[in-house]
Amino acid sequence: MERLVNYFEHIPSSHRSLILVGGIAFFWLVESAVPLFRFDYRKVHHAGINIFFTLTTIIVNFCLAFILLRTSDWTVKHQIGLLQWVNWPLWAEAIVGLLALDLVGAWLPHWTEHKVKFLWRFHLIHHTDAYVDTTTANRHHPGESVIRFAFTTLAVLLTGAPMWLVFLYQALSVMLSQFNHANIELPRWADRLLGLLIVTPNMHHVHHHYVLPVTNTNYGNIFPYWDRLFGTYHEMAGKDLRYGIDTHPEPHEHSHIGSLLKIPFQRYRSPVGESKPSSVKSESVT
Repeated sequence: MERLVNYFEHIPSSHRSLILVGGIAFFWLVESAVPLFRFDYRKVHHAGINIFFTLTTIIVNFCLAFILLRTSDWTVKHQIGLLQWVNWPLWAEAIVGLLALDLVGAWLPHWTEHKVKFLWRFHLIHHTDAYVDTTTANRHHPGESVIRFAFTTLAVLLTGAPMWLVFLYQALSVMLSQFNHANIELPRWADRLLGLLIVTPNMHHVHHHYVLPVTNTNYGNIFPYWDRLFGTYHEMAGKDLRYGIDTHPEPHEHSHIGSLLKIPFQRYRSPVGESKPSSVKSESVT
């Protein structure tokens, strides 16, 4: 355990970059070999849009990283937060810390973005993707990146997480987000088994169904427990899913970077309801 702590205390930036790029490359290959849907789209063009938003997220996080570092150092120095109030064994500190960071830093902002119209306008860009695959994991408007960073900082403040734990959490968050967005579907037995520990593609894909109330379910990122605990868990067969969002079904609205950047500043659109967006063309291979 000490080796793990030491590694993430001093993790090189190159290793963090490798986790991001390596994850995308790995799951890109897997979903190309055994896709859930054979999308009628230009995969490279689609990936280019999502990689653009990945880069904006990296820039936002890089510019604000000093806040996270200062917050973590301050909580440890002044013994503030859940992890500082109890003398946890390292393994328990890691488990409790990851659970708390995932709840406050990922599940809570995700749920909040679906409930507050102003925040939803920014999160909407993530849901406009009509062809969900591993690159969708990092499709976030720069404004949403700032919002999520604020919640991550709050999570560090409340938990008193040291930086090694923050880096471990961020690494797991990146990898599992790429995994649960990947255009694959696990066999039922594998989904049930892995679903006891982490959010699976079968679970998270449901969140990307194009209409309410299904869109407002399965907010989890790393752990599946919060949705079950707070009554937002939902199951749906992969073959019945339709991706995108019913308020922005046209290709010019969800397939151009300029249009996506403008969405938060447009007039709010109310949900339309059960009608298949004409732009979503996919065929389940399961």
